[in-house]
Amino acid sequence: MKNTYYDLVAQTFDFPQDGFSLKDNRLLFNEIDVYDLIRKYGTPLKLTYLPKIGEKIQMARKLFRDAIQRYNYNGKYVYCYCTKSSHFAFILNEVLENGTQLETSSSFDIDLVWRLYNQGKINKGTIIVNNGFKPRQYIEKIAGLINEGFYNVVPVCDNATELRQYEELVKIDKCGIGIRMATEEEPNFEFYTSRLGIRQSEVIPFYQELLANNPKFELKMLHFFVDIGIKDTIYYWSELKKGIKTYCQLRKICPTLTALNIGGGMPIRNSLSFEYDYPYMVNEIVRMIKEACDSEGVPEPDIYSEFGKFTVGESGATIFSVIGKKQQNDSEEWYMLDNSLINTLPDSWGIKERFILLPINHWTKEYQRVNIGGISCDNADYYNSEAHINQVYLPAFDMEKDEPLYMGFFHTGAYQEALSGYGGLKHCLLPAPKHILIDRNYYGEFVDWQIFQEQDADSMLKILGYQ
Repeated sequence: MKNTYYDLVAQTFDFPQDGFSLKDNRLLFNEIDVYDLIRKYGTPLKLTYLPKIGEKIQMARKLFRDAIQRYNYNGKYVYCYCTKSSHFAFILNEVLENGTQLETSSSFDIDLVWRLYNQGKINKGTIIVNNGFKPRQYIEKIAGLINEGFYNVVPVCDNATELRQYEELVKIDKCGIGIRMATEEEPNFEFYTSRLGIRQSEVIPFYQELLANNPKFELKMLHFFVDIGIKDTIYYWSELKKGIKTYCQLRKICPTLTALNIGGGMPIRNSLSFEYDYPYMVNEIVRMIKEACDSEGVPEPDIYSEFGKFTVGESGATIFSVIGKKQQNDSEEWYMLDNSLINTLPDSWGIKERFILLPINHWTKEYQRVNIGGISCDNADYYNSEAHINQVYLPAFDMEKDEPLYMGFFHTGAYQEALSGYGGLKHCLLPAPKHILIDRNYYGEFVDWQIFQEQDADSMLKILGYQ
């Protein structure tokens, strides 16, 4: 049996596969020669491949369009991008060029909306769904958008206090509004019901008592969100049925209700063995809504989704060099990286998220089991398991004779910068990596440019008050 790293991958997975292939025994990511980028920019580095964002948006649109046609569904599909997944201007530019709508989560998100409007990236007809538990400042800014003529803003009410503040702050005669229905958590979770939203049993009374005869508001949307994401499990289908049932009950007494927001959570690939039947899941969602509405004699709603990680996750990668090897006992060999996993991939540390991990070079070397260590002083700064197996295998190489081993964590485009902070202070005062954007020009050729320099000591010491 052959035992090169290439043989391990080829015998274990369907490889090459979408987004990953080899050329001259070096890894290509979406046909990008990552080795060339390393030679040009060095490591550690983060990269974002912009065309992947539009590809994912169009994929979801096609899935829903096909399902709507298949079941003769009378509502439409609306793709919203939740900005919390990645707030960068280059991400929002790419998202909006693909005609998406927006979902916000915080007060500063509304300032971002105004920037986009002033730059001509959105207009007052852009759909903006406002989610989350809302402090006063957030509510004031939402009301400001509505008062300034943004006529497709949909504040999704989390509680009665929020609604009373809109009554005080919204100055126009009538505006649309939504209700967030709290979902039950998984049976093994630490609590039973999501902290966000209104209990399912209280949604109808909330509407009847506070909205039905309120001249200022029209209920437009029912929203719910399942924290584990859209998965083929009894738990997910059960929560979806509850949401659909509540929509049907509301629609019978509320003719202005036209939208069912199924939230986010479409998964992305976190392993070369990843399997997920996207067409089946979307078809089932559309079919279930259609059949329930037909059974209850109510019109089908427009289906809204809020895909964030699905939109941007697969566009990102984080690349390191192995700068040291340590044999700590007979069975544990460590590959030490040139940055911290806690700082650069906080989800790998905080929630044990797993990404696609692949070497960039040395694919013809033999493979070995390794542990991966960051260079911070924290004991938890390590990575030692894959999504499909509780081990990590990488090429064996000679630190003295061979060129360095370069390795990448792929599909890291969502949340990591937001959680670790972009620039600023880092654990152990380790610098944030440089960041590279990659696009294709008019002729389909790759173009790359650096948007963020690796931090220097002066910038961090200044934040700490050392002048």
